[in-house]
Amino acid sequence: MKKFVAYWVAGVFAGIAGHGTGYSEPPDQSFGTWRNPKNSVHIRAHPCGSEMCGTVIWANAKAQADARKGGTEKLIGAQLFRNFRQERQGVWRGKVLVPDIGKTFTGTVTMVNATTAEGKGCLVGKIGCKSQTWTRIPD
Repeated sequence: MKKFVAYWVAGVFAGIAGHGTGYSEPPDQSFGTWRNPKNSVHIRAHPCGSEMCGTVIWANAKAQADARKGGTEKLIGAQLFRNFRQERQGVWRGKVLVPDIGKTFTGTVTMVNATTAEGKGCLVGKIGCKSQTWTRIPD
């Protein structure tokens, strides 16, 4: 379950996206590089068509080994997060591939401030929910 949460939250952060609407809403601060609480995975949140995707740009040896065990041979460079769309200001929802178990889940990310975001996901419905706080890595 802990591996699921680590990859899921990584995925969620990678999937954070922002799109301007033409009115004076604050600039989106979701794009960029984020690290998980254990600093074992770094994700780059980037545009992917009209949505946001997330790509693993760094992972420690243990995270890479866990991903290989789950069927993801190359964790670094893997696009784990897709179809992230803004639900409302500062809240995003999308699909996350959890490489160590080879499954895709739905999750949300909420921007706390410019340097902090919280990711949350559930295994099924609202059962087995977990959340993590992620920190921006300056570019």
